[in-house]
Amino acid sequence: MSMIRDLRAAVRPSRRRTGGAAHPATAAYPAGYDTPRDPSASSAVVDCAVYRDGSRLESDSCLTPREAMLRVREGGGFAWIGLHEPTEEEFAGIAAEFGLHPLAVEDAVHAHQRPKLERYDDTLFTVFKTVHYVEHAELTATSDVVETGEVMCFTGRDFVITVRHGGRGSLRALRHGLQKDTELLSKGPSAVLHALADHVVDGYIAVAEAMQDDIDEVEIEVFSAPSKGSSARGTDAGRIYQLKREVLEFKRAVTPLLRPMQLLSERPMRLIDPDIQKYFRDVADHLARVQEEVLGFDELLNSILQANLAQATVAQNEDMRKITSWAAIIAVPTAVCGVYGMNFEYMPELTWKYGYPMVLTAIGVICFTIHRTLKRNGWL
Repeated sequence: MSMIRDLRAAVRPSRRRTGGAAHPATAAYPAGYDTPRDPSASSAVVDCAVYRDGSRLESDSCLTPREAMLRVREGGGFAWIGLHEPTEEEFAGIAAEFGLHPLAVEDAVHAHQRPKLERYDDTLFTVFKTVHYVEHAELTATSDVVETGEVMCFTGRDFVITVRHGGRGSLRALRHGLQKDTELLSKGPSAVLHALADHVVDGYIAVAEAMQDDIDEVEIEVFSAPSKGSSARGTDAGRIYQLKREVLEFKRAVTPLLRPMQLLSERPMRLIDPDIQKYFRDVADHLARVQEEVLGFDELLNSILQANLAQATVAQNEDMRKITSWAAIIAVPTAVCGVYGMNFEYMPELTWKYGYPMVLTAIGVICFTIHRTLKRNGWL
């Protein structure tokens, strides 16, 4: 017990070290929150604004999350705070201000989560995996085809907090587009959640179309007839396998998200406006179509990979037949020359003037006959 008292004594002065007048928003913070650690100082905040009746009230970039929430509590509307890869310290103040659940906060900070939808009291926590197509001049065994990131969304009654991880997938254009549609934005935070889901799924559709071109290119190369004089060995299996790995990464982003979108479109929720819920049905339909395409990509690449391996096996068998055929042809002069290389006293036709020309002619005729026979049978 004495150790606990010592720790409390050491901690309490640090909470009172600021002195003087309290910050006007201090009352909104839970007991023990260190008010000087203002989340407005966080470099992770990309944008922070208050929306009322579908219009942005404050365009001042100096507006802090604390100030935004105070404006919402005083006059209504909702706050939308956007962050990019916040640390635990940067996110702590915002989490305390908006009463976010610690488990959801941990997921938002550390990322690497699978797409999901979770409810914590009066807050919905949604995880999206963003996927972007990586342009490449030529597909190789080491080409990056897709690049993934993550967007977490905390949706409350009067706030939306988006946390983005990854170098791509900025939400600036999404925010500006929504601000032009005041009627939709007037529906509140659920409109932002729908716009975010629709934005992510539209990205999936674009990536699926681009990956279809890569798969078509590999498929044509594998199944096209070989040019004259070339061997039908198929394409490099490493390229197909790399493309299959990228499709698998894409599949991990698409498949787990289907169930959350169906829940948002089918199950009534207090935080989701009934008019917005109808729009989630459209998002779920688009996502289901993308999932079918991704599953088709996976199956098609399996078939292409098997066909490529079969072509390589056929090419190896053909090489073995050619090697065997030439070995049979070379065996004839080897046998004849082996006879003449023996040191016997009485060698056949040693005194004939045309003996060697006749033997060489016989070797040539026999080899030519064997070659024509193997050629006619498709071995050469």
